[in-house]
Amino acid sequence: MGYDALLWLSFGGPEGPDEVMPFLENVTRGRGVPRERLLEVAEHYQHFGGVSPINRLNRAAIEAVEKQLVAEGLNLPVRFGNRNWQPMVEDTVARMKSEGVRRALVFPTSAYGGYSACRQYDEDIERARAAVEDAPELVKLRHFFDHPLFVSAVADAVVAAHAELGDRPGIRTVFTAHSIPESADRAAGPPAEGGRLYSRQIAEAARLVAAEAGIGEYDVVWQSRSGPPQVPWLEPDIVDHLDALHEQGVEAVVVSPIGFVSDHLEVIWDLDNEAAERAAEHGMDFARAATPDADPRFAELVVELIREHVADAPVRKLSEFPVAGCTVNGAPCAVGCCEPAKRPAG
Repeated sequence: MGYDALLWLSFGGPEGPDEVMPFLENVTRGRGVPRERLLEVAEHYQHFGGVSPINRLNRAAIEAVEKQLVAEGLNLPVRFGNRNWQPMVEDTVARMKSEGVRRALVFPTSAYGGYSACRQYDEDIERARAAVEDAPELVKLRHFFDHPLFVSAVADAVVAAHAELGDRPGIRTVFTAHSIPESADRAAGPPAEGGRLYSRQIAEAARLVAAEAGIGEYDVVWQSRSGPPQVPWLEPDIVDHLDALHEQGVEAVVVSPIGFVSDHLEVIWDLDNEAAERAAEHGMDFARAATPDADPRFAELVVELIREHVADAPVRKLSEFPVAGCTVNGAPCAVGCCEPAKRPAG
């Protein structure tokens, strides 16, 4: 049986000031996040007029993928759905059913494993199908952090950022990804493999990109922490790391948000604002590498992942990690894989 459509599944974001708080309430529902913290985060969005760029960037990427599909003779309409804001995935799956879609592929806008990066998208698929009677079968595409097109696009962006700073000796390259609780990282991946799938994949992607870009020395750090201070998260934070680099006498830094596929709000706030300002305070030259979704190779990558299912195309990857992330109707690809971290009692 073939496929009738592609569901582009993403996180979502507000597109106006009045949408910010309802969006943040969706994101944090059931997590006990204090309203004071939501108001603090809301200010980040209001700094940009209450608009996150993520929906706009997704629509642009979808348009590029649609053109690539047509160029390769694949008749596969693309439909857009989100976890936390309009268009909600439940509504999109209902629309797909009304259009006669019986079986669809799903592209989640994350390259990695882990609960938030992978397993939660399985839950989105499960929830959407449960909300729609006789819903289409949904097959989620695999992780792509080690795909050669992803690696080459990120590497070229790093090289371009180095060129912004004059490509001189002594520039430190720093890769960043969204921090998660240490307990969540330990739970990420099949238990038989020791967990920590998310941080291990981030480290491997950084290694592959650095090798492609011809960079021998680099750092892997974290950003966008949002949990209570008593809960350990992956460290060091990018801003703290810039302080440490300053102490070491580093005068220039290129930051690559390797954990993100697009320039959404966490990238432009945490890096283009907070990290860039801290670097300026230290007198450090700073350049931020672009994310890959606007690169033509990103659309090619998505279509290659599709071809693995519709045309039995070979799986292309550059690491020794097993292929993972591909699921049917939200069923996890391994028992116990990428479980949510257990919250402490009390």
